[in-house]
Amino acid sequence: MSTTTLKGQPLDRPVMDSMLRRRMFYTPSFEIYGGVAGLYDYGPPGCALLSNIIDTWRKHFVLEEDMLEVDCPALTPAEVLKTSGHVDKFADWMCKDPKNGDIIRADHFVEEILEARLKGDKEARGVKVEEKEEDPKKKKKKVKGTEAIKLDDAVVKEYEEILAKIDNYGGPELGELITKYDLKNPATGVLPTPPVAFNLMFQTAIGPSSNLPGYLRPETAQGQFVNFAKLLDFNQQQMPFASASIGKSYRNEISPRSGLLRVREFLMAEIEHYVDPQGGKQHHRFDEVKDVELVLLNRHTQLAGQTHVQKVAIGKAVADGTVDNETLGYFLARIHLFLEKIGVDQTKIRFRQHMANEMAHYAADCWDAELLTSYGWIECVGCADRSAYDLTVHAKKTGASLMVRERLAQPITVEEWQVELDKKKFGPHFKKDGKTIEAAVEALTQEQREALAQDLKADGKITVDVEGVGNGKVEISKDLITIERRTRTENTREYTPNVIEPSFGIGRIIYSLIEHNYWTRGSDGGDEARCVLSFPPTVAPTKVLLVPLSGHESFKPLVKYLSLKLRKLGVSSRVDDSSASIGKRYSRNDELGTPLGITIDFQSVQDKTYTLRDRDSTKQVRADEATILAAIKSLVEGEKVWADVEKELPAFEGQEAEVPVR
Repeated sequence: MSTTTLKGQPLDRPVMDSMLRRRMFYTPSFEIYGGVAGLYDYGPPGCALLSNIIDTWRKHFVLEEDMLEVDCPALTPAEVLKTSGHVDKFADWMCKDPKNGDIIRADHFVEEILEARLKGDKEARGVKVEEKEEDPKKKKKKVKGTEAIKLDDAVVKEYEEILAKIDNYGGPELGELITKYDLKNPATGVLPTPPVAFNLMFQTAIGPSSNLPGYLRPETAQGQFVNFAKLLDFNQQQMPFASASIGKSYRNEISPRSGLLRVREFLMAEIEHYVDPQGGKQHHRFDEVKDVELVLLNRHTQLAGQTHVQKVAIGKAVADGTVDNETLGYFLARIHLFLEKIGVDQTKIRFRQHMANEMAHYAADCWDAELLTSYGWIECVGCADRSAYDLTVHAKKTGASLMVRERLAQPITVEEWQVELDKKKFGPHFKKDGKTIEAAVEALTQEQREALAQDLKADGKITVDVEGVGNGKVEISKDLITIERRTRTENTREYTPNVIEPSFGIGRIIYSLIEHNYWTRGSDGGDEARCVLSFPPTVAPTKVLLVPLSGHESFKPLVKYLSLKLRKLGVSSRVDDSSASIGKRYSRNDELGTPLGITIDFQSVQDKTYTLRDRDSTKQVRADEATILAAIKSLVEGEKVWADVEKELPAFEGQEAEVPVR
């Protein structure tokens, strides 16, 4: 039967979502209890897809770059996240509807209302507007001003400029926009309250006495940073190097929505690449990727209220300063190649540079790999230059040495202000606060030491700022401390590495990948259109479907035999020996993204030859067992594509044996 391919048609998201839940790619958690927003369970195909993506990620990054993988607890002492800045700064801006009490994320609220008004303007001007798919159960009332009403050209330009730099607005600015443009909640028709900061971390207590406060980590990075010294030792003091971690993170999202795109528990895969800042952050393998072309949206374009992108080789982007340094550029290119490898649509990817106000508190520069979905552009990977922030603050807080010591080819003479503590008196005098105060003293800059040396000489005492001790000011007398200008010879150089961090949101990547590879296949006969997921064989949940022609007894040994052979090759397979037609059996496994199918027929019983079917084209080839298995392995490992197999093997024209051999 001939088929009509419906690729390229607008996405029918409700149909796709229904299929994903029906086939149990993922499903709302605790659904029989009513569910909890922002929490999802992965079913069998979802787990397999996730595992295959992680396996590809490990091979692409951890194995290829000789990274040191660690696995650290999600439960983190509050002191660690206080030091990193997350307790004070890891927040989004939220508003409250005074009428119904709903909590609203401010930037999303402004974005949605302005987009709705622009849509109404286009409708009034007779411009065709592509409808966004909405959940029919969650239809909202229109806000006044979002109907088909023509706006002044100047207002349209203002709205477009605001949307282009929406990520750069802080709470006060968002509040001003809500007031200025009279942005009322669609559900109630009233203005929300002014935005306030809401910390996104889940707080808890550790131990039965609950006297040690803690948080569920919002990222995996801090576990890697506090292990830096041990990892450096493991790496035999060699720089540069990278650590990596894959694990769950937790964020108490204000308004979870859009399925897997905004959830409260999610899987992250993060890399911390430690680099010497003195070398200009060069990367020894940059030449391998310098010609990789990326679609870039830089901060200057966004601040101008525009969203124009530029396709440019990463080598040129680094050379002209668009991307800050080679190591950052190297990982942007490697991220692009990874997303291409797992099946991301290359027409739906861009790298957007963070603007100043949206930059994380630790970042010197940051680019997001954004993927285009029916929900718009979605940040799926962040790649930040965290400078030396994390290692510096943890070293200052704990007194631990989180530095690199490098042997110098030629010794150098250094004149500096040195601090010397009388350890016999210092510890007993300050008791439990001694180590904290000592760390604060050791962290003093040369300028601070020089000024304090003058205070010590004039007053016989100094005052040092020490966070967490008393009122934050600690007085140290001259019998406990000496500060003098001294000369010393250095045979080693000490420095705190800078960190380049690629951070992958696996759930968001999975959802975007599903949208990019979803399409429907109809039939000329008017049958219902069938869903297809065109995952690359490398990441597809199941690689091969075994389909016996019928339930005839002669097929069963061959099915069992092939299943065993595929398992030994490390290739996942499923058997569908139901009474449905072969066409229907293949169709329902096309929904699961199964790229290959083996049909076992009466000819197979006679001569051990089999047909191999391609999911996307539905074309088939036929060959002996060894040839078919070799073709499957090459496809699954990404060494070949279906077009290669078609050229090498004869097309299947129809089985010769119509009845079983007696």
